[in-house]
Amino acid sequence: MGNTFRNLCIGTALAGCLATAPAFAQDDTIKVGILHSLSGTMAISETTLKDVMLMLIEDQNAKGGVLGKQLEAVVVDPASDWPRFAELSRELIDGQGVDVVFGCWTSVSRKSVLPVFEELNSILFYPVQYEGQESQRNVFYTGAAPNQQAVPAVDYLMEEEGVERWVLAGTDYVYPRTTNQILEAYLLEKGVAPEDIMINYTPFGHSDWQTIVSDIAAFGSAGKKTAVVSTINGDANVPFYKELGNQGISAEDIPVVAFSVGEEELAGLDTEPLVGHLAAWNYFMSVDTEENDEFITAWQDFIGSEDRVTNDPMEAHYIGFNMWVKAVEAAGTTDTDAVIDAMVGVAVPNLTGGLSSMGPNHHITKPVLIGEIRDDGQFDVVWETPGLILGDEWSDHLPESAELIADWRAPMSCGNYNVETGQCGGATN
Repeated sequence: MGNTFRNLCIGTALAGCLATAPAFAQDDTIKVGILHSLSGTMAISETTLKDVMLMLIEDQNAKGGVLGKQLEAVVVDPASDWPRFAELSRELIDGQGVDVVFGCWTSVSRKSVLPVFEELNSILFYPVQYEGQESQRNVFYTGAAPNQQAVPAVDYLMEEEGVERWVLAGTDYVYPRTTNQILEAYLLEKGVAPEDIMINYTPFGHSDWQTIVSDIAAFGSAGKKTAVVSTINGDANVPFYKELGNQGISAEDIPVVAFSVGEEELAGLDTEPLVGHLAAWNYFMSVDTEENDEFITAWQDFIGSEDRVTNDPMEAHYIGFNMWVKAVEAAGTTDTDAVIDAMVGVAVPNLTGGLSSMGPNHHITKPVLIGEIRDDGQFDVVWETPGLILGDEWSDHLPESAELIADWRAPMSCGNYNVETGQCGGATN
């Protein structure tokens, strides 16, 4: 693929940015912001998302761009610093004049930028699984909500593996805490005793897992089938899985199902002791479809390596980017309000087969897949939903949100509409 766009790099650490190509006049391009950490604890996961966005932009430019204009990537590095996400999102929108932003990974980074996108009326595509309990007009959520990942994973473990005791282990921030709040309520609804639920949180970048893994082993020695539901994020996963192996905890003993470990993270691990552990996603690189084969080939050609893997958040950017292109072309403009209106109902191919569509709650339809880790760092799909599921922005399992829905179409135009009271603003969104 030819390098047909200019890639601007602004911010602090600029590792991973491409060299700039000849500049276009500002009015001749449509600027696309890329807001992903290229350094710090989340770089292990986010750098690839910057790269796949550059690939998608280059490919679209080779097709003639959008509305007759070339796309221009503007890359920033918020460096896993959550306030920096907000600062650089303002720079992208107000300073650089981007028309759309693709970015963030952690929920704390997403939460930090929401006021900026609302104030400046711009658009964010968020590609990572998250805790739900949110629907913002200026955000399109292309990653999984809890009903598209966490809840089906628990159902699988309960129904297929006979799990009775549960370790909810997460990094100490909003996504794991809210997801585990939902999962704890769900498990209690299912009749799980409170003493059969263990919850543990660790900071970003946590490295000393010996005591915690020992506690998990002890919790799992009570004679009931035990599993770990992991919302551990970032580079802390590497020592966590290593310690499981060190202590001889196999998937047969205490299976781990992870929501933040995919092919990219496994590429840096000795996977031998992890064989049989699980992950819940909406996409795996091993899925056998024509669309996925073409995507993998394009990615490895772009990145210059047949060893580079693909993963779920990359597919989410693939879906979100193609939805944005389609909505812009339907609207005939990159104007924020027109594009937001045009987005609802847009459907594009996903990589696992079928079409993903954008719901009025700004979440998309996706299949749910459970994969088992292989010794080559790939996944065997052991379970999947029969069809696609629309992301549920407000959990039915928490009393404060059970009566809320989101619908950004007129005349409702509300992210937290209470179906009982008939009022918008039933909770803080």
